[in-house]
Amino acid sequence: MAQSSIEWTEMTWNPTTGCDKISKGCKFCYAEIMSRRLQAMGVEKYKNNFEISIHENELNTPYTWKKPKVVFVNSMSDLFHKDVPIEFIQKVFKVMKENPQHVFQVLTKRADILRYYDSEGWLDWSHNIWMGVSVENSRFTNRIDFLRETKARVKFLSCEPLIGAIPRMNLKGIDWVIVGGESGRKPRPMKEEWVTDIRNQCHEADVPFFFKQWGGTNKKKTGRELDGRTWDEMPEIIETL
Repeated sequence: MAQSSIEWTEMTWNPTTGCDKISKGCKFCYAEIMSRRLQAMGVEKYKNNFEISIHENELNTPYTWKKPKVVFVNSMSDLFHKDVPIEFIQKVFKVMKENPQHVFQVLTKRADILRYYDSEGWLDWSHNIWMGVSVENSRFTNRIDFLRETKARVKFLSCEPLIGAIPRMNLKGIDWVIVGGESGRKPRPMKEEWVTDIRNQCHEADVPFFFKQWGGTNKKKTGRELDGRTWDEMPEIIETL
């Protein structure tokens, strides 16, 4: 685990690492770039670079946290990748359920696999598991429908990197929306009207809206203000000790 600079979480936990690209939002994957760096540094966990790798020893980590945390699960992977066995996913869910004092934020682009596993009754949801899908433009709004069909207690969308407009989203049953622009050496531009339209959709549907960043080659300089303020809305965190 590691403390995180991601604005909508506190720390990251990676029981799996590695992934591969499945849609346009993956083009400049930060996790892939970071994995190469960590492998070059000799970090054992990344000896396979960006190939899917299972880390059984990580399953014990959440039991050691003394204070409640908000945790992004698999910032360096996708838990619902086809090469991650369902038996291991179930172990991860068991750990999350047995640590109800923490909030675990799980994010996937493989919403079809998520829905299938859930429809088979293989996923044991608890109140502290927040399930999200990435939706980078209007081509992938079907992921929202797949998420909506699951029994996750809290459902959220990550529109990051936002590389196109997403008009008229169906936000029924959605509890949170995150929007952010792409950063890095050659980021694809994000238009302000795309962001404001999603914010307005959220407000009309009474869904919390979180604006993470404008992005660009210097994301610190571009900042994260929209219409003169920051937007840090989140679902209510229910603490169970």
